[in-house]
Amino acid sequence: MDIRRRVGLNVQYFRKEQGWSQEDLAFECGLHRTYISGVERGIRNPTVLILHKIAASLGIPAARLLDETNLRK
Repeated sequence: MDIRRRVGLNVQYFRKEQGWSQEDLAFECGLHRTYISGVERGIRNPTVLILHKIAASLGIPAARLLDETNLRK
């Protein structure tokens, strides 16, 4: 699986686990909702700094966004 798609699915998984909309997550991260949407769809290529922002907002280590184990749930 493409790493961008994997990251996107993980962002979506952890966002939904929080009960947040894309807009909620975007607000928490200081990003635009359409950017979060692009990350989740795997069409954006976020930098390490953006991944850190997203992970920190979700309360998880950034490495969990790269993990394949969340995709099996």
